[in-house]
Amino acid sequence: MAVTQEFVDYIIEQIDNAGVITAKKMFGGYHVYSDGKLFALVIDNKLFVKITDSGKEFAKGVTQVPAFPKTKILSFLIEDQLEDREWLSTLIRITVAELPEPEPKKKKLKAKSKK
Repeated sequence: MAVTQEFVDYIIEQIDNAGVITAKKMFGGYHVYSDGKLFALVIDNKLFVKITDSGKEFAKGVTQVPAFPKTKILSFLIEDQLEDREWLSTLIRITVAELPEPEPKKKKLKAKSKK
């Protein structure tokens, strides 16, 4: 099943006070960012949030699964809590606070033209 834009928009609307939330279409799904920090994936209209130590403490009992088959990296699969705007926003704020700052993008060098 593909990801619908409506689902991605809904996820973004549900998150309050966690920075500027954006989504970028990537490889059939979406990467979700807060102020440039990648914190979640949306795949098959399911939300997978990165696991952090503080996030584990807050989200006790939330299912941890790989976002992709054959990967060993686990993510929180957020299902029942999607409707709970306050809970979801809190999890995202906690998660983003613990993630490292994104690497600065390297500037592309322009090729010199021959004269």
